Amino acid sequence: MHINKDHLQELEFDLLLQQISPYCFSPKVAEKILEIQPMPQDIAEISLKKTSEFLTSFESENIIPFNEYSDIESELNLMQIENFRLESASFIKIKSITEQIGRLKKFFPPLQEIFPLLNEEAVALDFQKIIIEKIDAVFNRFGEIKNEASPILKTLRAEISSAKKSIQSNFGKALVTYGNLGYLDDIRESIIDEQRVLAVKSAYKKRVAGRALGLSKTGSITFVQPENVVSHYFKLRDSEEAEAKEVDKILRKLTWEISVFQYQLSDYQEYIYDLDLTRAKAKFSEKINGVLPKINPHKTMRLIDAFHPLLLIKNKENKKQIFPQTLKFTEHNRIICISGPNAGGKSITLKTVGLLQLMLQSGILVPVHARSEMFFFDKLMTDIGDNQSIDNQLSTYSSRLKKMGKIIDEADENTLLLIDEFGTGSDPELGGALAEAFLEFFYDKKSFAIITTHYTNIKIVVEQLPNAQNAAMLFDENTLEPLYKLELGQAGSSFTFEVAEKNKIPKFIIKSAKQKVEHDIINLDKTIVRLQQEKFEVEKIKTNLAVQKDSAQNKTENLQKLNEQMQQKLHNFQKLYEDEHRKLQFGNKVETFIESYVKGKSRKDVVKDFVKILEQEKYRRSGEDKTESKKLQVVKRKITQQLKKENVQEQIAETNLQQEIKKETDRNLWLKIGQRVRIKGSTSVGTIEQIQKNDKVSVNYGSFKTVISVEELERI
Repeated sequence: MHINKDHLQELEFDLLLQQISPYCFSPKVAEKILEIQPMPQDIAEISLKKTSEFLTSFESENIIPFNEYSDIESELNLMQIENFRLESASFIKIKSITEQIGRLKKFFPPLQEIFPLLNEEAVALDFQKIIIEKIDAVFNRFGEIKNEASPILKTLRAEISSAKKSIQSNFGKALVTYGNLGYLDDIRESIIDEQRVLAVKSAYKKRVAGRALGLSKTGSITFVQPENVVSHYFKLRDSEEAEAKEVDKILRKLTWEISVFQYQLSDYQEYIYDLDLTRAKAKFSEKINGVLPKINPHKTMRLIDAFHPLLLIKNKENKKQIFPQTLKFTEHNRIICISGPNAGGKSITLKTVGLLQLMLQSGILVPVHARSEMFFFDKLMTDIGDNQSIDNQLSTYSSRLKKMGKIIDEADENTLLLIDEFGTGSDPELGGALAEAFLEFFYDKKSFAIITTHYTNIKIVVEQLPNAQNAAMLFDENTLEPLYKLELGQAGSSFTFEVAEKNKIPKFIIKSAKQKVEHDIINLDKTIVRLQQEKFEVEKIKTNLAVQKDSAQNKTENLQKLNEQMQQKLHNFQKLYEDEHRKLQFGNKVETFIESYVKGKSRKDVVKDFVKILEQEKYRRSGEDKTESKKLQVVKRKITQQLKKENVQEQIAETNLQQEIKKETDRNLWLKIGQRVRIKGSTSVGTIEQIQKNDKVSVNYGSFKTVISVEELERI
């Protein structure tokens, strides 16, 4: 993205970076954060995803093992000097940063589904455990050189230890001997040049064998190193000098051995710097409830519940309410013109969009609803605030015209323009006409823009442009208190006279002002607002009608299905009735035969009549059987085909069931309070706050909560 320094300052991007830098471990990384600029889209998207991955670790059990560190840049530079020797502290720093790399390379691979990009970078590092082993061979866990670092060092340190013991023992004997003889002063002993000496009364100094190292200020005391200590002291000094030479030799050798891995160590340092920067962005995102919105390849921006991050932080500290804004940009709705009284939030809305766009294109997560969408611009240009310059003797209006000239030269279809108080600074009528011409130029250029204005002619022009839209910062018309809510689709009134009256401007002055303005002009502003409100209400009615139409269509389809079901049931009942009626008739005939037989009719005649009825029934059924047989063959074919389909469906159902069982089992393993999740198809991450009995969970996205089915979630 191309954006100059002035525009960055107008959007307070430098103040935002100052909020992020304190979260770094390293002062050098803090300086890098202050120098962050918008970057190419592919690099910015990687940075955003890495920050989002790091953010998930703060609210889960998968805490990334990344701690404070000391950089090794100076050590890497010194390694290039031939025969140079690093100090002990440098090796401890090198070991520490290498151990960090080892822990991270071990941590990320098992969690690569949660941290794909962070894992990819860690895996790419060439971890050399031998660096740690070589340093551990020389240094102990306290950062001290081991006696075993070399055989010579071990011998020398044994000699030093022996000499110190002999000095201690012999000095103690001399102290007792000369003390008993009364040769020592009351202080008995002292320290000179880091050596214990006897405090001998000067009158007895010749009676004490040894080396005189000094006198007291009064000369009454002579400080003597006992003779039985002198030889051991010289031995100690020789051994310590030899030890220092051996340590120097060991460290030079170790420096050379570690310098072989300078390339890997340089990679470690750069990786740690980048991880520190990513962590700082993630910590800041945690503070402002930042998320990664959907990044569109096409030109569609849909900001839902968008907050100005600096204002959010300030209001949280002061425990004040802050109002989010919602708006939408598409290729068919490229320009939004915000109107309304002053102090209603127009400029803040404009700055919010600009700063969020800068954050996104600089790899910083933004404080918006998780379902928000954004895209990348090539340029972002602003005209916000008073640009009067004393140095170049330009007035505010001249300065703004100069800036507008630059915007006109560079604006295109991939530019986002943010212009506050569009057209002000000159004669209202002439300035309004010039602003109208600017607006039409930007519209023809297909630039995206948010402008704020009080000019009625601008509101009218926007209303006539199909790909532009009026918007208003809402006010309570009765109290004239700002509601800090952006309403798209309607222009706002400036409430000039009403605000003046509320601020106790005398009524006679307001009346005089109204008389100086034509009646039509006075009411035009309110007429526009009323028409826009009516348009807004019409749009709402159209939307409601569309919803009702869909609902009515669904009801019609349901009634049709219900009618078909009732017809089928009626047919079944009719058939059942006919079968039962026929059985009843046949039973009545049998009852007649029985009564005839009881009354004396011959058995032969009864049987004859019964057989006759049986033949009739047989004939009737044979006819039905043929018809029924044909029906059965058709039904059999359909059933066979249906069975084949059902077998396939059963196999699919069985596979789906197995998948569902596996899915349910897996879900039971990760479904718990505190788990980081996201809605399927979404990039925004939240935290499970409550698990309900009806397979629903409460998910906290920081700035809002939602209850959603478990089926719609996937873990992070």
